[in-house]
Amino acid sequence: MADKTPQEPKRGGWLSRFAPGVRKIVSRRETPDNLWVKDPDTGEMLFRSDLEAALWVTPSGRHMRINAVQRLGFTFDGGEFEPIDTPDVPEDPLKFSDGKPYRERLVQARKAAGRKDTMAIGFGDVGGTPCVVIVQDFSFMGGSLGMAAGEAFVKAAQEAVVRDVPLVCFTAAGGARMQEGALSLMQMARSTLAIQEIKAARLPYIVVLTDPTTGGVTASYAMLGDIHLAEPGALIGFAGPRVIETTIREKLPPGFQRSEYLQEKGMVDRVVARADLPETLGTLMSILMGGRRQAA
Repeated sequence: MADKTPQEPKRGGWLSRFAPGVRKIVSRRETPDNLWVKDPDTGEMLFRSDLEAALWVTPSGRHMRINAVQRLGFTFDGGEFEPIDTPDVPEDPLKFSDGKPYRERLVQARKAAGRKDTMAIGFGDVGGTPCVVIVQDFSFMGGSLGMAAGEAFVKAAQEAVVRDVPLVCFTAAGGARMQEGALSLMQMARSTLAIQEIKAARLPYIVVLTDPTTGGVTASYAMLGDIHLAEPGALIGFAGPRVIETTIREKLPPGFQRSEYLQEKGMVDRVVARADLPETLGTLMSILMGGRRQAA
């Protein structure tokens, strides 16, 4: 007698049984995780390639944070420049640990940001004028000011003096690097002295304030430029607005500590869109260097 036991249905459906190769062809392709970027203002999903073509400025006007490599590429004419190595400094001189050794935090930060520390330096033409550009990368430990950043700033200033060209500094920082204690705070004084060398050589020093520029950076080289430019909407200040509101127990005015507010109050000379920065910097440096040569 024939076995009446029901047969278990074949898995995969009729398409797999009749055309095994078709299932693989028509299966849904995986979407890359970084294909879309969310606009932090509107919540709209933006196509990454479109955002890159717009220099990471959203349709709503938000100037998103960019890394040092992108910044240098956007700034120099044709994206071409000579990289200048930043000096090495002792690592973890205080043997600091805040639940995790500082050395481990450095390793993780370097892996995530793809760079040795927060500063990057380049030499080339910006708007047709040769200059040294130093960029602070917020993606590396919040752009925190430590010994490596201070040493890099001194190196950039020295290169500008030796090459007899202006120095342009793009700032982005959350403050001093707590893991280096007083050694971090000393970089405020060291960078200030380096700026004095630039001024003694009668060379222009221009600062471009980007989002965010806070803490010890604002209390030193970020506010010592001959000219201060800022990207639209950048947060600029010493302490953050929440800290200030908590301290004074008052509601701050709209736009407080943003680029436009600081321009209105005279702390920023001009707010400039990212796409217009190279031309604006080139024009300013050309004028300043022309005046210097005439006086010489």
